[in-house]
Amino acid sequence: MKPGQQLQSDTCTTRVVVIRAPDPSVVVECGGRPMVEAGAPHSGATPTAAEHGTALGKRYVDRTTGLEVLCVAAGPGDLTCNGAAMTLETAKPLPASD
Repeated sequence: MKPGQQLQSDTCTTRVVVIRAPDPSVVVECGGRPMVEAGAPHSGATPTAAEHGTALGKRYVDRTTGLEVLCVAAGPGDLTCNGAAMTLETAKPLPASD
């Protein structure tokens, strides 16, 4: 896995672009199945029950591995990295201007 690489869910419409990938051996999953290279055919598997799904234009991070991805196509599946749920990265607050 490397920055700029596009991945798609094997179970739903979710697509992401890798922003930061410090460890190439991480396993990114969506809907309970590993994500595949963009453009690969879907296996037809159904996603596991999702809590939040993915939101278009949002960054998701895994603090343990340092992996960061940007969602470019939303879907009902939840993102996980090495079995742990990825968290939605919030915007950094701007400094106050007086």
